[in-house]
Amino acid sequence: MRHRKRTRRLVGKWEHRKALLRNLLVALFLHERIKTTEAKAKELRRLVDKMITLAKRGDLAARRQALSILPDKAVVRKLFSEIKDRYAYRQSGFTRIVRLGPRRGDAAMMVLIELVTDKLEHRRSPEKVKAEEAALAEAPKAEEVKEAEEREEATPEAQAAEGEAPAAEEATPAEEAPAAEGPAVEEAPVAEEGSVSEETPTAEGEAAEEKAEAAAEAQEAPSGPEAKAETEAQESSPGPEAGEASQEKKEEPKEG
Repeated sequence: MRHRKRTRRLVGKWEHRKALLRNLLVALFLHERIKTTEAKAKELRRLVDKMITLAKRGDLAARRQALSILPDKAVVRKLFSEIKDRYAYRQSGFTRIVRLGPRRGDAAMMVLIELVTDKLEHRRSPEKVKAEEAALAEAPKAEEVKEAEEREEATPEAQAAEGEAPAAEEATPAEEAPAAEGPAVEEAPVAEEGSVSEETPTAEGEAAEEKAEAAAEAQEAPSGPEAKAETEAQESSPGPEAGEASQEKKEEPKEG
């Protein structure tokens, strides 16, 4: 009786069963996908996990142990060089079994067993997913609270800055007033000097014009004895006003 027997009885003898599983194992590592019955695939899966675990160890003892199970050295070389790197981050589950349907004749369930080639993706638990969603929902609220606190802290500083600004504005005109008076005092002498310099050329010009007119009159006036005779004649000859006065004197006695 087969009480407490975990293995499946595929054939009648143990030697036959051992050879069958070795041949299936070599075919799977060579082609990475084979078609067989469901019972044989499930028994083969146990050996595949064991061989890949030995390959991941990678030491000499593990290689010799694999050679004791696999008769082909080329398959062992491929297992320890290529296949083990593919499952460096996977602890188990190196194969996948896909059902194809019953076989014609004996209706045995046929499956496709293959090595897993896709990357391992860890499924997150529902509790972790809910916790992450809650954290994301609370994140905007926390940001709003921080912004409100920053605004409250910034308001006293802004008020202090506004109070300091008028004091600075009042101080700046007081400082600018002496600076504005200084240039005015300094500019005044400059303006007077400019007016004096403008007036002096005019006085000199008038003196030069008077000299030029006197020289011209001196040139036009006649010189010598002729000039003296003309001046005497002019003095001796009575003018029209003297003739009128003499006529009035003559007419007065006649009326009397």
